[in-house]
Amino acid sequence: MNIYEFSAKDYLGNEVNLSKYQGQVVLIVNTATRCGFTPQYEGLEALYEKYRDQGFVILDFPCNQFLAQAPGTAEEIHAVCSLRYNTQFPQFDKIKVNGKDAHPLFVYLESQNESKKVKKVKWNFTKFLIGKDGTFLGRFEPTVKPVEIEQSIVDALSK
Repeated sequence: MNIYEFSAKDYLGNEVNLSKYQGQVVLIVNTATRCGFTPQYEGLEALYEKYRDQGFVILDFPCNQFLAQAPGTAEEIHAVCSLRYNTQFPQFDKIKVNGKDAHPLFVYLESQNESKKVKKVKWNFTKFLIGKDGTFLGRFEPTVKPVEIEQSIVDALSK
């Protein structure tokens, strides 16, 4: 199983099959616009701009599940990210990452965690790195800044 078996709605409500990203290194992030980690958008955008021409993409999944820190519609969230952080990477509709209504993609990603200690997404800006073949390469918790995973991205791009 890999991420290409999933689809999700983009911020405009269009269904996107994740097989669209086949052959690219993908960083999947659950985000929020009113979180203490929200400034990580700057670092994410910097990574995207630096590596997108080499086959790297970030998929942004806003999530209002943690203290309602992603208020508004998906389009409103997109406007905030575009205007405040100049984000250019693909953004999806708001989703849930935990519980019975969790998006199937995140259920899959959580199941890939090698550490049995932490399965559920603990907070906004949890990051999942996916290889060019769609398989899980690693998970980075919210406290891990985007610049700290740059080498992992470079390594994945070289494979």
